[in-house]
Amino acid sequence: MPSPAPASAARPAPVPTPGIAWQPCEQDRTAECGTLSLPVDWDRPDGDRFTLHLARRAATDPAARIGSLVFGPGGPGDSGVRRIILNDRFSDELRRRFDVVSFDPRGIGLSNPVLCSAELLGRQPQVITDQARFDATVADNALLRADCRERTGPLFDHVDTRSAARDLDAVRAALGENRLTFHGSSYGTLLGAQYAEEFPHRVRAVVLESVVDHSLGTRAFLDTQAAAAQDSFDEFVAWCARTPSCVLHGEDVRAVWAGLFGRAERGELADPDRPGTTLTPYDLSRLAQRKLYGPDWAGLARLVDALRTAPPAATGVRAAADADAVRPHPFAVFCADWHLPVRDHREYAAHLRRIARIAPDVRYPQALPAIATCLGAPAPVANPQHRLRVRTDVPLLLANSRHDPASGHNWATNVSRQLGRSGVLLTYEGAGHGSYTRSDCVRDAVDRYLISVDVPDDGASCPAVPVTGQ
Repeated sequence: MPSPAPASAARPAPVPTPGIAWQPCEQDRTAECGTLSLPVDWDRPDGDRFTLHLARRAATDPAARIGSLVFGPGGPGDSGVRRIILNDRFSDELRRRFDVVSFDPRGIGLSNPVLCSAELLGRQPQVITDQARFDATVADNALLRADCRERTGPLFDHVDTRSAARDLDAVRAALGENRLTFHGSSYGTLLGAQYAEEFPHRVRAVVLESVVDHSLGTRAFLDTQAAAAQDSFDEFVAWCARTPSCVLHGEDVRAVWAGLFGRAERGELADPDRPGTTLTPYDLSRLAQRKLYGPDWAGLARLVDALRTAPPAATGVRAAADADAVRPHPFAVFCADWHLPVRDHREYAAHLRRIARIAPDVRYPQALPAIATCLGAPAPVANPQHRLRVRTDVPLLLANSRHDPASGHNWATNVSRQLGRSGVLLTYEGAGHGSYTRSDCVRDAVDRYLISVDVPDDGASCPAVPVTGQ
């Protein structure tokens, strides 16, 4: 049964803190933008500082306003400022009752982004093939860290999510809220969970949508992501079998897919987006996984059909990165949040064989490049994995698709167990990465929780919305 809203659900009273000087955003003057000056290292608050960039849209009904709802962007690397400009994340009712606020997390977007050599970033391999390439990756990663540190400044060594959780509390205070109302998506769920762990007495309501499990070691991290990706591919195959509008309906989809992998392994599969280049097996896997996010099953079927009928690729040459170019590296936060060691290529190859058994159609889940990106990173990392220890007055609301290719339901159930009485899990029985914007049932449950702190029953579910053959 829905629980009554506790006293903490009342509108927070303003607290005397330095505020944010809001001004119309340059990109869209109907939104407001502002900044906060925050410590680079929260353990040295009088040291170096950086500028956190924020944006907000004021509640559309001031008389019904509850307070501020802070959105934690995903990625890692997504811009919360851009999300506010787009104004497409939350329901009309939430926008009526809350000022919706977000920000570019430290090291990302406008907030002192991590900048690195494009050429060094381009050296990171898709799949490590032997010990020599393994050693080269470790060496290249060391060069990349040094380059990023030089270009980025002192913030480079402080982009971890634990530091971002302290930024979030500064945002809460600057907004004049005694307690935080928060909705985090994907990697933003790690921010919300760590905030609740660090500041349990300041939580009003926290939603974690598409949950990240920050308790996993190397093997468990790879295996759980492989299982989630394969599960989503299985759902695509089942949809195509029962849906006449699927362009592969009536065919052995897995056999067609295996044929594409064979052509990719032989260097014969043309890249539809880059004329004159080939798709590797890794590229092919990544194309499929992007389609599974939607899920865009019809689009994935059309892609498979187009690839199998395309002429063989003429060349496998790939364009080299400009040695003088610099580009953002928002994924740096991941290597500050995770210690995922692999000793050598022998251990790496064993991981590859095992995840190929778990995910025979996908083979290369997103966890794999994450491992390679952080090979050789010094330990301990700034924000190492651990089981959550959260004790809040109000349970956190976890919302997760049953068939999420990136933040698998296996992660959500494990985080729910870690939270115990401080968390409830709402399952969307459909597919795709994210559930709030695809299910009215999920949206309504989340809205009730954020507005009234009306907590659903733990283990409640919402039915799948049928995926059409668009």
